[in-house]
Amino acid sequence: MAILGVDHVQLAAPPGSEEEARAFYGELLELEEIGKPEPLRRWGGVWFRCGPHQLHIGIEEPHVPAQKAHPGLLVARGRLEYLADRLGAGGAEVDWDESLDPLKRFYTHDPWGNRIELIENR
Repeated sequence: MAILGVDHVQLAAPPGSEEEARAFYGELLELEEIGKPEPLRRWGGVWFRCGPHQLHIGIEEPHVPAQKAHPGLLVARGRLEYLADRLGAGGAEVDWDESLDPLKRFYTHDPWGNRIELIENR
């Protein structure tokens, strides 16, 4: 087998949105920001650690949000409601999906309209 797994997922954001990325992904979702390699810093964007993987917020002009395509972020048991409350308090919409009961999950959107799924670890 040649493919070992997923290294990172990249979502697009408009120019100048790094601070919004830090507020949403870093503060609300509590992801740890990691440094970008020096040659890539000139392109802007922000990278975050997401468990053993990475979530990259890249700059795209013109920006078109991902409406259907999305990352599914795995959340520790007992922490899904906590994150839903944080997101709601931060002004983000939280749309619970009970279609795959007993799988607990909800959808939200980042500040630029990219769809994000948060799923409780079984």
